[in-house]
Amino acid sequence: MAHTGDRGRLRVYLGAAPGVGKTYAMLDEGHRRRERGTDVVVGYVETHGRPRTEKALDGLEVVPRRSIDYRGTTLEEMDLEAILDRAPDVVLVDELAHTNVPGGVHGHEKRWQDVEALLEAGIKVITTVNIQHLESLNDVTESITGVRQRETVPDHVVRSADQIELVDMSPQALRRRMAHGNIYTADMIDAALSRYFREGNLTALRELALLWLADRVDEGLERYRDQHEIDSTWATRERIVVPVTGGPESSTLMRRAARIATRRSGGEWQALYVTRQDGLTGISPDRLTQLAAKADELGGSFHTVVGDDPADAILSFARAENATQVVIGASRRGRVSTLLRPGVGERVVTGSGDIDVHIVTHDYARRRSAKPPVDNLGPRRRLAGMVFGVVAPVVLSGLLYLTADFHGLPIEAMSLMVVVVTTALIGGLSAAVVSALASALLLNYLFTPPLYTLTIAEPENVVTIAIFVAVGIAVATVVDLAARRTAQAREARAEADALTVLAHSLLTSSDDVEGLLSSACRLFGASGAAVLRRGGSGEDEVVASCGSPPTSVDRADMSAAIDGQSTLVLSGATLPASERGLLNAYAAYAKVMAERRRATEAEVERSRLKEADRTRTALLAAVSHDLRNPLAAAKVAVASLRSTDVTFSPEDRAELLETIEESTDRLSALVANLLDMSRIHTGSVSPVLVEVDLAAAVRTSIAPLAGGERIEVAVDPEVVVLADAGLLDRVLANICENALKYTPVSAQVRIDAAAAGDRVVLRIADTGPGVEDHDQERLFAPFQRLGDVPQQDGVGLGLAVAHGLVEAMGGTIATEETPGGGLTFVLELRAPTHDTDHTDQPHQPDQPDRETS
Repeated sequence: MAHTGDRGRLRVYLGAAPGVGKTYAMLDEGHRRRERGTDVVVGYVETHGRPRTEKALDGLEVVPRRSIDYRGTTLEEMDLEAILDRAPDVVLVDELAHTNVPGGVHGHEKRWQDVEALLEAGIKVITTVNIQHLESLNDVTESITGVRQRETVPDHVVRSADQIELVDMSPQALRRRMAHGNIYTADMIDAALSRYFREGNLTALRELALLWLADRVDEGLERYRDQHEIDSTWATRERIVVPVTGGPESSTLMRRAARIATRRSGGEWQALYVTRQDGLTGISPDRLTQLAAKADELGGSFHTVVGDDPADAILSFARAENATQVVIGASRRGRVSTLLRPGVGERVVTGSGDIDVHIVTHDYARRRSAKPPVDNLGPRRRLAGMVFGVVAPVVLSGLLYLTADFHGLPIEAMSLMVVVVTTALIGGLSAAVVSALASALLLNYLFTPPLYTLTIAEPENVVTIAIFVAVGIAVATVVDLAARRTAQAREARAEADALTVLAHSLLTSSDDVEGLLSSACRLFGASGAAVLRRGGSGEDEVVASCGSPPTSVDRADMSAAIDGQSTLVLSGATLPASERGLLNAYAAYAKVMAERRRATEAEVERSRLKEADRTRTALLAAVSHDLRNPLAAAKVAVASLRSTDVTFSPEDRAELLETIEESTDRLSALVANLLDMSRIHTGSVSPVLVEVDLAAAVRTSIAPLAGGERIEVAVDPEVVVLADAGLLDRVLANICENALKYTPVSAQVRIDAAAAGDRVVLRIADTGPGVEDHDQERLFAPFQRLGDVPQQDGVGLGLAVAHGLVEAMGGTIATEETPGGGLTFVLELRAPTHDTDHTDQPHQPDQPDRETS
């Protein structure tokens, strides 16, 4: 049957546990649809050997399964391709969370992906799933049953279903079905009843399924209300909104809302904070975080909305959330002010409609806020405004009195009004009120008949002066409020700019604590800043500083805690408590910098350990072969000498003893290099620098080397270097041994040295094949045998050890091309000076100091 391009519809039978009857319900639905003439096929059904389920398959067309060979076993899976070719109206697919056997045509890992393909083809699908197979509930069900489900399905797949039907059964009935053998075979019943199918487990899973489905139904209800623009409250469940101001009574209100919500099963509550649109007033981000944490602790959720009218914002949020109750705190305002202007609580009650409103009393009800008004003008400016508000009306009135013939009462009143407004701009509301009263008295005394008395003859003049005072105070109030808002806006802008700089610095700058402190000094106008850490003795120690900082927290003018041990302190600047948010932001940034620095140090240490581990791994891989060869040779030689079956000639015995000696020498050199490399990696090489006769040291080092006679030494006997004799011996031996390996037998290795200022340059030149330029950087890396030539023993540590030991003695080692072909090692070592505090005589080692090297 052909299908249109429309997506198919999905119906899900949801169960709380195996055996509740999901598959049977799905098959029953398939029979009903087939009887109505719908083309229904069974894509996949797992009967688990249950007779009633197998019988329910009778009469339904079953699409044959597809066999897949997997790791030597033949397994059966749903044949997606056959179902798509068959193209029925409805297909029944059991076990939505099932994991497919690898090797399918479409490559789908999960069965729900097969179902998605069927839906995209326009085929309706009816499927089953248990609540424990939902991905979001996997951890919850594991904590209930002790069994972690490995086959899961994403929640959005089930949530997107057009219909979800719960197949429910009481735990007692399900256990009876289990006991009667209707779910598992007889040999599994006792174990299942005592483990997964315990009554407590089944009850918890059942509740989990009911709650999950209730949330799904609630989502559908919200969509329906939005689609039909329904604003009235449908009390399907108890939903409580509790507005909070951030004051100390907020916790009391949230606890009351939590108690009300728990009186009915399924009740929920939400805390709400309303912030102004201009963002100039409100509580600190830290306080918001505390409120959100408190709401979460009490089992609620926390929300913020923006609105200039808190009452309207509260009611709009409550209606949008389909809330049934609002819990609001009793007003802090006095009775008189409440009568003159209704508060938020009164206006919420008036506009609540069908939402119940609880006015909850608390310890702070009917109390004025203890927080004093913020003085944005300062005492000097207010004093200047007060002086201007008294002097300016007198001066202006005198001028108007002297020119009385040129104007009348309206001009005089408006002129004095300008003074009142100017006074408000300078000194705020209180100065403006004084100026308005003074101006009114002068207007009455000098310009209102009868003159030179406070008596007013004409009634309209009384009204004029009254209006003058009222308008003056009103205008002054508006001007003062505008000035306050402007000052707050400037402060908010400055704080926002500072926070922007901090955020940018956090993303782009290095961990420059001094730079952060310098920025804090500039922003707050401080003379000094520091980060102090409390030491073990209780004393404060300075971690970083700028300017003239305080040396202890007690002596600081401002401080903000960074963590439990560190504090940001400033001197020479103070801020009111309401404006300390930016200082806390600087402290938080300092904490981030410290954490990032610790993370960097941890990463460096991790990299060091990783490199050490890599070195150990490579060492084991290399040594496993290079130790085996000389050991095997020595063992064979010893076994041969101890054998009584063979009589060796003196020449053969000498050859075997030589083999033993060579093998042990190679082992000794290899172990020595390994120990040196380990010491270099751990930083435990501590050279003892003395004056060393370089020519004697060279001859001592090459004496035990095989082929040492091919080394030509051209070192002036008077050349002396500062070095550790044992370490220098190891360096020279390793480099010369490497040069001999790569130099043809017929050629020589040349060693020469020359003093160059405070350094001595030693060259060891071979005439071997040399190395490419791009390989010279890897030459001194551990485990490098460039080109693996010659194929002899060694793990590629000799040059790496030499490099590390030379650097430990304060020297350098490099390479250059030998004229005519080959490689030259260039060693630069320190030369002794006249003020060098060492022994007077050169140190000439008779034997290599293997213990100190």
